[in-house]
Amino acid sequence: MAGLGSPVRTLRSLVRELRYVSAQAGRPYRDTAAYRHLREAFRAHRVTSEKLCRAQHELHFQAATYLCLLRSVRQHLALHQEYHAKGERSTEEAAGLVGLKLPQQPGGKGWDS
Repeated sequence: MAGLGSPVRTLRSLVRELRYVSAQAGRPYRDTAAYRHLREAFRAHRVTSEKLCRAQHELHFQAATYLCLLRSVRQHLALHQEYHAKGERSTEEAAGLVGLKLPQQPGGKGWDS
């Protein structure tokens, strides 16, 4: 991770990913324990003018790491659904998945049709 960005942006992205997960489960994201924990943790580690809070930076890094995990899992499941959902595929279908086209067999003597 090159840059973490702002903590608010990370929190919003985490909530967006939680919405994706909870939509598949069929329940509101605000009822999940993960959402409540994120909300409480980010509220507890707000920036204060009194001191530099190392715990806030740690929390932000952990949140960004967890966000990366959630996104990766969601993208993995989408790819798995797209490419692994069917059973056996014909050679033409497999070639079409990767953007290739099989050569046409010239008809005539010596070729099986």
